[in-house]
Amino acid sequence: MHCALSDTALQALLDEDVPYGDLTTVGLRIGDEPARLMMYARQGMWVCGTEEAARMFSLCGASVSVSAVSGSHVAGGEALMCASGRAAALHRAWKTAQTLIEWLSGLASSAAEIRQSLKAGGFDLPLACTRKNMPGSRALAAKAVRAGGAVAHRLGLSETLLVFAEHRLFVDKAALPARFSELRRQHPEKKLVAEASDWGEALWLAECGADVLQLERFSPTALAECKAALGARGRCPLIAPAGGVTLSNALDYARAGADFLISSAPYFAAPRDVSVVFERG
Repeated sequence: MHCALSDTALQALLDEDVPYGDLTTVGLRIGDEPARLMMYARQGMWVCGTEEAARMFSLCGASVSVSAVSGSHVAGGEALMCASGRAAALHRAWKTAQTLIEWLSGLASSAAEIRQSLKAGGFDLPLACTRKNMPGSRALAAKAVRAGGAVAHRLGLSETLLVFAEHRLFVDKAALPARFSELRRQHPEKKLVAEASDWGEALWLAECGADVLQLERFSPTALAECKAALGARGRCPLIAPAGGVTLSNALDYARAGADFLISSAPYFAAPRDVSVVFERG
């Protein structure tokens, strides 16, 4: 995978950690010593962020080789990357690079585990991760989602038509079908997605012409009942559960008839553990 951040953005991350010089390395007068640094996975994980980490070491003047690219799976103990150069360069990039890989690999691994549970159950449904990432981290979060085999549900307000109750609040109920038709005319290449918070609302939004129903906080049983009711009325929008979809219930939603799953759970996954080993020379 390509590096998701520009050199300017990566340099800003480095400068945040070393704003006024590395007092310890300078004070010990070890900055010019030749050194090598290796990173290893402490546990099995889907890797993400090694391209950004490698570029940070390069920006600091080190030479880098990457053993595990983003999107690959590694077992515990496998090498991720190696950097060599002046000790000052390696110490400057070390912690920022390590933390970035740990965080992004946690996100990617969480997404991959949900996808694996679906496949093990006989379903190959897309997992769409929301835009509920930490503000300012979207480019990296989107990369991690892809590294875990998922897709981005919505990268921003400019990308998709998604009608929430907070939008409908400003439209008279009787006028909504006409407004939906107007949205279709304005954006003929987009599917019209609407969020429903209960069974009756889902049926009404389908009648209004929604192509996709995002079912907020529906249980798997409620989703199955909703899908059956839609079919009985001759309506067949795509349906996807949203809100509370996790590894523990993803397969239940697939069995209930979801066309795809929407989740923010990977963004809150624990980081994967990366070990770092320094050597002289």
